[in-house]
Amino acid sequence: MIPTLAAIRFGTGLSPDLPSPAGANALLSRLGGADEMRAAFPIESWTARAIAIRDHGRLRRARRDSDAANEAYRVADRALNDGYHHDLRQTLSRAAMTRDGMRERLHWFWAGHFAVTEGRGALRRNVGSYHDEAIRPYLTGDFATLLTSAVTHPAMVSYLDQNKSMGPNSPRGRRGGGLNENLAREVLELHTLGVGADYTQTDVRELAELLTGLDFDKAGQARFTPNMAEPGAETVLGRSYGGDRPNRHDITAVLRDLAVHPATARHLSGKLAAHFVADVPPGDLVEAMAATWLTTKGNLMAVYGAMLEHPAAWVPELRKVRRPLDMMAAALRATGAGSALPDQTTRQIRKRVTEPLTAMGQPWLRPAGPDGWPEEAEAWITPQALAARLEWTMGLAGLLNPVPDPRAFVVQALGPLAGPRTVFAAEAAEDRIAGIALVLSSPEFQRR
Repeated sequence: MIPTLAAIRFGTGLSPDLPSPAGANALLSRLGGADEMRAAFPIESWTARAIAIRDHGRLRRARRDSDAANEAYRVADRALNDGYHHDLRQTLSRAAMTRDGMRERLHWFWAGHFAVTEGRGALRRNVGSYHDEAIRPYLTGDFATLLTSAVTHPAMVSYLDQNKSMGPNSPRGRRGGGLNENLAREVLELHTLGVGADYTQTDVRELAELLTGLDFDKAGQARFTPNMAEPGAETVLGRSYGGDRPNRHDITAVLRDLAVHPATARHLSGKLAAHFVADVPPGDLVEAMAATWLTTKGNLMAVYGAMLEHPAAWVPELRKVRRPLDMMAAALRATGAGSALPDQTTRQIRKRVTEPLTAMGQPWLRPAGPDGWPEEAEAWITPQALAARLEWTMGLAGLLNPVPDPRAFVVQALGPLAGPRTVFAAEAAEDRIAGIALVLSSPEFQRR
């Protein structure tokens, strides 16, 4: 049972071709090793995509000059759209063919925690590159490094309009422009301490003043702009930062302190436990993780280890609903269909993956706000979303060639977690396609 739970609860599902992790030590060992899937299925860098976005804007403005200019714009527009769907194809390919499923799940978790939504300008078709560059390399280090990388990345700076924020007493601020508190508020409320923690509006404002100067250039590259930064010291949670000459090191200092605050340890330990174990995780599990967080100063591998070592992590009851992306990845992995993903065209990915994800309530790279995707089962189990899941599983089953025997597939996809009703349904299905779809849409498969 433990290997099955390791693959389903902490990974991307069972595979007919790859062995399941033996347990906590195997999960952590893989996680501590090389990131094989990032190398095997690369995503274009933020820099390259940002330059393409800049060129796209220039071509868009010139598209009415001539037929040739309009065609050049259309080519650039298609390339950006192809990149958007390519990122989804690579993401699912990684999940379907990895030996290190917990890394993919952690990537998705932290991408949701530091949520940025697909949008205009620097964020046009570029959020996948932000996830791959600012988040994925730092999943196994200390939280302060991950926090700093995500919060100061041009994607986050653009999303929360931090590049428009000017210190009231800065050279630019004195000529007009105002202070924007968006990033400061989200850093305290979402990224670190959590809602209801012991901070005040004064802390938000002082942090907002400290964050002034975070900016990016026309090529989408991060920079610090001193003449936008508020001079003088700022006090956040009783500690003073900065001075007469503001610089980026002051921002790093406050983020490092927030990363190891007791409220951050509790907030993020609870959030990790809610994501992997149960919507309302056991209190002693969260406390064990938070204690490890504080003892190790936010060493993420140690925190993951504390979660995996707790008995609550291995309760056989499936207490979490798979989000649509998670469910798709597990289905592609269980059926072996993931191996065909690299050959899919943009049109096929859009039709078979992107549009169904939207119908299921998880549009690719478009969470509704900076709080990311919800954890609660009720957010995902709606009549419309369930109908979309069933339609997608039927479509996937119909694409399989050959279609597996459902009687064997129910074991392949669920192992000892397959319940008697699902086993019976697989055996009694009127044909193989219906049988596979029944297994993939069963309560056991839709949960983890």
